[in-house]
Amino acid sequence: MRALVEAEGLGDHVAIRSAGTGGWHAGKLPDQRMRTAAQNRGYDLSSRARQVTEDDLRDHDLVLVMDQQNLQDIRSFDRESLFRPKVRLFCEFCTDHDLVEVPDPYYGGEQGFELVLNLLEDGCRGVLQHIRSTLA
Repeated sequence: MRALVEAEGLGDHVAIRSAGTGGWHAGKLPDQRMRTAAQNRGYDLSSRARQVTEDDLRDHDLVLVMDQQNLQDIRSFDRESLFRPKVRLFCEFCTDHDLVEVPDPYYGGEQGFELVLNLLEDGCRGVLQHIRSTLA
């Protein structure tokens, strides 16, 4: 997403953050298999995991989740349902794939990580289109 935003010259207008719904991976790098698959596509996944906070919901215009469980988890941070309209499933932005959730690649072998990267590239293009429409 960062590469797309920078390529469009929107780096000064778009803040991108990543967080997990649970804290069990906080401070850790992404799975080595994902880092390798991403590196093969030219992406650097060297950021450390952190847990989402209620401030993330308040401070960002769009909060994307990968699956229904993440959606439920995020909604638990939004106790008063103030931010519900800005929390969306990532796959809503995919145009080349018809999955409704990004599957967890952990048990899917190398193909699972490639599928996730395919979905992310597809969805990020859709998110960029959405961002452009909101900035217009």
